[in-house]
Amino acid sequence: MAQLTYRPWREGDDRALLELWGDAEGAAAEQFRGALAPDSDGARGDVESRAMHDGASSPSAVGPRAATPPALWRRCLVAEDQGIPVAAGVVYEAALHPARLWAYVEVARDHRRAGVATEILGRLREAAAGATTVHAADAPLGAAKLRTKVTAGTSGAAFAEASGFTVLQRSREVLVRPGTLKLPVFGDGTEAGDSSPLVEDLATGSVELSDAVGRYYAEVHAWDPPAPISVGRAQQLFLSDAAGAHGAVVLRAPAASAFGAGVAPAKKKGRLRAFAVSYAGPASAVAEQPSEVLLGHEVRLDPADAADAVRGLLALIAYQHPVQLEVDDSMAAVRAAVDPLLAAGAVEQIGPETLTLGD
Repeated sequence: MAQLTYRPWREGDDRALLELWGDAEGAAAEQFRGALAPDSDGARGDVESRAMHDGASSPSAVGPRAATPPALWRRCLVAEDQGIPVAAGVVYEAALHPARLWAYVEVARDHRRAGVATEILGRLREAAAGATTVHAADAPLGAAKLRTKVTAGTSGAAFAEASGFTVLQRSREVLVRPGTLKLPVFGDGTEAGDSSPLVEDLATGSVELSDAVGRYYAEVHAWDPPAPISVGRAQQLFLSDAAGAHGAVVLRAPAASAFGAGVAPAKKKGRLRAFAVSYAGPASAVAEQPSEVLLGHEVRLDPADAADAVRGLLALIAYQHPVQLEVDDSMAAVRAAVDPLLAAGAVEQIGPETLTLGD
């Protein structure tokens, strides 16, 4: 192999590299390939957009189709062998998670194990060290750590671990088929002495739902803290048409008065306990295709109540139609419902685990 040369990304490199690389090593690599693009210093006021999951393919979404902001600051390098692109790498910031930069490197199979990926990663670190972010008040990027996302068991995972990255989060896609769980019985919350919660279809534009989803996202991403998420931003990122959100169901506690059981409650609706946001249109139900669902809960619930609410809502939404969930290790209440079913073989894990690693 001749001495490689390194240069910034140019338009047209994607066609040459994709032809050489072939199929991606999993969904994470497929998304990252979309982030390979010319260098950018970003600009304040950049509009958050999406194409597929993300505008610039940042695989940081927690929801099945969460819309995430495009990369602002970005550096992308290409390695050439006698003028032919054979490898590329990118490092870029994401407005939603400013504490770390996303990083990705891919090398053609016949050029691996020759130090090419290590060289590219080192050069990207050097490029980041002297730059400034757009979203963190022009803070030096050199203080920021890197993160990446890989499919477990791939060469990308092995390289990341060899480069000093450690696991920050594990994610699994889980399929729950109809009839797996017993249909729960929920009261309407009006019967005397009834302690059963309520089920309600809720518009995805609901302020109450947007607030709950935004706080839940921040809670389950405490391992990589997001920037502040306002109600409006939560609605845009996770519940808008652009995010692919189709509908939502919430589980409520019975309405109760602050003055005790003998006093009629001022509000007819009880507090929200759990929510399920669907990212599939009506055609999915007709074709019996799984609906991708973001399942979560009010973060102020105690752990036992949260687990009970999530388990009940999952049983309801999966009673007649298959449901596909993304289950992160940080989602304690969702795991409490899903892990025993996985252990018993009652639900199915789809594909290998996805790992988010950081240095």
